[in-house]
Amino acid sequence: MVLRVRDFYLFATALGVMLCIAAGAELTAADWTQFRGPGGMGVASEPLPTRFGPQQNFRWKSRLPGAGGSSPVILGDRIFLTSYTGYAVPGEADGSIDRLKRHVLCLDRVDGRLLWDRAIPAVQPEEADIRESHGYASSTPAVDAERVYVFFGKSGVFAFDHEGKQLWHANVGSRTNRWGSAASPVLHDDLVLINASVESDALYALNKRTGATVWRADGVREAWNTPHLVTTEAGATEIVVPIIEQVLAFDPTSGEQLWNCRTDIPWYMAPSAVSRDGIVYCIGGRPGYSLAVRSGGRGDVTATHRLWAVKKGSNVPSPILRDNELYWMHDNLGIASCANALTGELLYEQRINRAGMVYASPVLAGEHLYYVSREGRVYVVKAAPRFELVATHDLADGGVFNASPAAVDGKLYIRSDGWLYCFGESP
Repeated sequence: MVLRVRDFYLFATALGVMLCIAAGAELTAADWTQFRGPGGMGVASEPLPTRFGPQQNFRWKSRLPGAGGSSPVILGDRIFLTSYTGYAVPGEADGSIDRLKRHVLCLDRVDGRLLWDRAIPAVQPEEADIRESHGYASSTPAVDAERVYVFFGKSGVFAFDHEGKQLWHANVGSRTNRWGSAASPVLHDDLVLINASVESDALYALNKRTGATVWRADGVREAWNTPHLVTTEAGATEIVVPIIEQVLAFDPTSGEQLWNCRTDIPWYMAPSAVSRDGIVYCIGGRPGYSLAVRSGGRGDVTATHRLWAVKKGSNVPSPILRDNELYWMHDNLGIASCANALTGELLYEQRINRAGMVYASPVLAGEHLYYVSREGRVYVVKAAPRFELVATHDLADGGVFNASPAAVDGKLYIRSDGWLYCFGESP
């Protein structure tokens, strides 16, 4: 029997997923199973093309049902994504808030075909006016070998199997906010971690199989970021959530707050943290701040574990950590920055022509950073302590590009309000 290349790819991918389920093994490094990929760090396992567009290294684009700012997650041959319909969809009639629905989508990774779509009516009353076109589907799914997990604010947390069957639903609070709800689920052992700051000022740990609350930690205020798992120098795991004026760390087993560190940022915190070698790096606030703090402490560690803090940073996109450099793009000034991760010393600030507003977090692939503006321009920048703009690509399709890109197997996935794009060198 002769298999076509695509048939062989699908067979091999399906076999790999089945073996992963059977053996309980970890997912491969090539999968992109949560917001910002492996470890929430925004780092791809393989290089990406630096030149792409409608006529170059273009694989496919898929029209999405509804709008959204969530990112795609990828496991094997499937892409999972969320969107919303029925109300305040850009480019459509206003609709009615009573018709608002969130959608969980599954697409074929090879050609972008929509495989299934599960619609979930919004629990009312919902926020009637989400600012700056953020919309009602900004939380990125998380996926493992058995389930897909999505968070829809006051409508709750849902788990589906890979064929779209709903397995459970959990409530984590009933409040709304004019900035919407954006934090994404993170998986750890048998837990689904949910930052429900908007909904209940709390961090939740839910059982992956049932959705039951394992623990709840209160005091998580004004935090739109996705929880970050950091490994301390001693090998322990901590959950880090930056909130207004502080960074908090929690024990993943009990939910106990382990330590807190002042940030000197008198603002809500939207960017997610990154870490390496037990050191946590956070940016946020207006006009922008950044800091580094060593994990593993107890109580208020500001005087003992905070390594540096400077008044440079960004209010929306999360940073990239590479070698001894920390990179970020300012959310509304179009300025790309690089700082020494050991000292906080600013290595460069470079305004990029026509960058405009940038809400998407960047991706690092090989030697290059990929920044996506809200208008659909993609800036490829050399990952080095000296600024170098390698390429600029314009994908403007009339929609808003709020979603952070995903990168798997040498392919770049970029989502606008209306479309999902796939770019990569031809096989």
